[in-house]
Amino acid sequence: MNDQAIGAHYLADALRTFRDYKKLAEGAFQQIDDADFFRTIDDESNSIAVNIKHLAGNMLSRWSDFLTTDGEKPERDRDMEFVMLPETTKADMISYWEKGWACTFAAIAPLRPEDLMRTIRIRGQDHTVVQAINRQLAHYAYHVGQIVYLAKHFKSSEWQTLSVPKNKSTEFNKYLAEKIASGASSGEGRFDAVSEFAAKHR
Repeated sequence: MNDQAIGAHYLADALRTFRDYKKLAEGAFQQIDDADFFRTIDDESNSIAVNIKHLAGNMLSRWSDFLTTDGEKPERDRDMEFVMLPETTKADMISYWEKGWACTFAAIAPLRPEDLMRTIRIRGQDHTVVQAINRQLAHYAYHVGQIVYLAKHFKSSEWQTLSVPKNKSTEFNKYLAEKIASGASSGEGRFDAVSEFAAKHR
């Protein structure tokens, strides 16, 4: 496999992983009502809404004019991403979430293998494109994990799992092996088989 093929594979996998984490977060916050969407578990914690606001703000800053401007835009007010104004609605936050992801996908989709070693800056620090993408993947996974944890906590016994159900690992491995053998798993997202299996065992 040559460098072009490796680069193309990396970009495709990165884009797929971003989409997988978006879908995972949505599977969590779609289960909760408006009150829990804005609820915190203590004075120092962030709500699901705040996590979404921060992620979207980060995305719009990092991915706008990705290759040509610093990823920390002067117009960004990061501190306000952690403040939820009283008039904010769940619909407002979902719309902002979609705007952030649209910016992310629009920046990554056109990238080519030859772009991967280009230098961009975030807060004045040099990053290769590979480093910048990896930095954002890790950051988004961190906050998506918080979103899933909070939603699961609020739903408690009513939570519809987004991962392999408890005490079902052996059954899931068999289920996945059968899907692979039949070719049915081709093109699936990273969490699709798990979600499908979990839905059948609720």
